[in-house]
Amino acid sequence: MLRIRGLLPNAAALLWALVVAVPLYYVVVTSLRAQEDTTGSNPLSFPGSPTLENYGMVFSDGFSKFLFNSLLTTGLTVVVVLMVALPAAYVVVRGKRRRHQWLFRMFLAGLAIPLQATIIPVYVMIVEAGLYDSLLAIILPAIAFAMPLSVLILSNFLRDIPEELYESMCLDGAGQVRVLVNLVLPLSRPALLAVGIYQALQVWNGLLFPLILTQREETAMLPVMLWQFQGQYTVNVPAIMAGVVLSAIPVLVLYVLGRRFMIAGLTAGAGK
Repeated sequence: MLRIRGLLPNAAALLWALVVAVPLYYVVVTSLRAQEDTTGSNPLSFPGSPTLENYGMVFSDGFSKFLFNSLLTTGLTVVVVLMVALPAAYVVVRGKRRRHQWLFRMFLAGLAIPLQATIIPVYVMIVEAGLYDSLLAIILPAIAFAMPLSVLILSNFLRDIPEELYESMCLDGAGQVRVLVNLVLPLSRPALLAVGIYQALQVWNGLLFPLILTQREETAMLPVMLWQFQGQYTVNVPAIMAGVVLSAIPVLVLYVLGRRFMIAGLTAGAGK
């Protein structure tokens, strides 16, 4: 009985690995097929004559431009979020006045507002500001919606920093800015990486803002490109899968490199 119980977690892990791996395998294999091979062969069998023609088709339709827009938008959003969220979390944790607690409550209230419910007001504000059909139309709302969760994660992490460290720096005559730069910033790297990776995934995969707030191909991002390919290549499944593979590679690389920091940052403060 004990042996059977010990095998159950392994069996569950193997089943979950298959659930994740089989779709990934299907996407990659299908992207290497010729169009005429998609209907006449086993969808999970490796193609007898693999081809990179589908990837060339995706690049010829401006994939590099969409990739650049996604990288620029994601990078700027993450940088601004981290630069603003860390000082805000520091004020929430170290602030002793009532307004500091109200500030934290405002961030918590932001978690309860669904993005879809605000798309019309956001659209009106972007149009009135003259930012429609620009990358700023995506960056600014993305920053706003990323702030509540980012401040929550960082504030939980900062509460784990021993009080003695804060007090020792204050006794040495350090001001709040010096404490933030020399103490909080170095110790908060795991949480910052966790927030950065998580928010980068949200912006990279986000479709609603790019679809509603942009129109030209010059400002389109990868999710919009994939959405357009579903109409442009309705029967050309391999071309769609090639676009999915190319758009997923940067995200997979980012996650593999930073997953350890992401887990450590997201679990900060869980024991309190």
